[in-house]
Parts: sequence; structure tokens; C-alpha cells
Amino acid sequence: MKEVYGEQCLAQCTIFRWCRRYEARRVNIKDLPRPGQVHVVTNSATISSVDELIRQNRRTATREITAELSISKGTVHHIIHRKLGYGKVCAQWVPKHLSEYQKTARMGVCLTQEFLH
Repeated sequence: MKEVYGEQCLAQCTIFRWCRRYEARRVNIKDLPRPGQVHVVTNSATISSVDELIRQNRRTATREITAELSISKGTVHHIIHRKLGYGKVCAQWVPKHLSEYQKTARMGVCLTQEFLH
């Protein structure tokens, strides 16, 4: 088979393992659950808790949020950057995307500054 399919060919032990599973009536191809630490799902309650902590103190660190909510630093980082869209500016968490009101206010400031010079 390796002559025909090359390096993409499955190992013989993998094929034998699959055959044993099929003969044991296992037809599900998904992995079975494994023992270990439970994966914390990023749900709306966790996201809102992180958002509330950031709104209370914009200078909070991810390790402080991690200690407060007892979730991993990676989960906190994912929530802050991917779900909430915050970034650090001058050691403060700020939204990366401006609202329409903020865009209009900044445009007004830029126009008044332009006419002053």
C-alpha cells in the first residue's frame, strides 16, 4: 500500500486497531471522553463576569481576573480579546471598536483642531 499511496498511507497498527473497534460494534468515529481537568466552556455568564470586572477597574490584570473567577489565564485572554474585543492602551482595557457616538465625537474634535491651527 505504501508503494501506491506513499507517505499518506495509514500504519498497519492503526488499521488493525480500527478493525478491532469495528468488530466490537463501535461505529462512532469521535473520540471518547478522557479523564482529566474539565474544560471550562466560555459561556455568557463567564463573559459578563469578566466584562463587569474590567468595567469596575480598567487597569486590572488578567492574573487578577483569573484569581477572582477561578478560570485559566488562557480562557480570560480569549474572552477579553476575542469575545469582548478589548485591547490594552496605556495600561487600561479599552474596546477596540468605537461606537457611532464615539466616532462622531472624535470627528468633531479633529475638525475643531484642524481649524485652530
